[in-house]
Amino acid sequence: MGYEEAHRSFIQEHIDNRSGERRGKLERGHGHAESLFLRNVWWPLRGDFQHLHPEYEVLDWRGRSYFADFAWLPGRVKLIFEIKGFASHVRDMDRQKYCNELNREAFLHAMGFHVISFAYDDVEKNPGLCMTMLRMVTSRYQSGQSPITRALLAEKEIIRLAIQRAEPIRPKDVERHFEIDQKTAVNLLQKLCAKGWLLPYYRGNRERIVRYELAHDFIRYLDD
Repeated sequence: MGYEEAHRSFIQEHIDNRSGERRGKLERGHGHAESLFLRNVWWPLRGDFQHLHPEYEVLDWRGRSYFADFAWLPGRVKLIFEIKGFASHVRDMDRQKYCNELNREAFLHAMGFHVISFAYDDVEKNPGLCMTMLRMVTSRYQSGQSPITRALLAEKEIIRLAIQRAEPIRPKDVERHFEIDQKTAVNLLQKLCAKGWLLPYYRGNRERIVRYELAHDFIRYLDD
């Protein structure tokens, strides 16, 4: 089944299972931006719409209904996806709307939802980046299709450690994080340098490596 047929079936199924304002909101609210996200990002990455709910109703901190662009609900996972255009979410937003949006996202987080926002411009012009981000998010909640080694897990964790620290990391940082010896820590860091995900930071006349910093395209490694 191709995208067009699958998309029509997906929306119609949800329309048929709704009534009242929930149905009306889906008929009115599923517009160009939402369809573009499905066409450019979700469908090429996932190939189906399983567990995805368009115009998903939740309550905000005031008890008022709010319809998220999409909710992905596989089991206990609760992710909300929003596609935000610059005009409606930045340029034309007043202070009260801005406060309401932040309060709503904080409340949803407290209720167990994780809100992931994509810029409309990226969905339209840079869908590859959106797919990378989406894959990284959803992969946290799914078992891998192929075995992953402990060494690869350790390497990915080092990259995440470097991101969290927001500065070049030292072998000592890796030692403490994993509770391993210095030789093992240096070996892991050097392997990441050989793969191009970390860059060595030298002291003096390149005599000794004292720190390691992230390469510019490190995000591709986490996405592999």
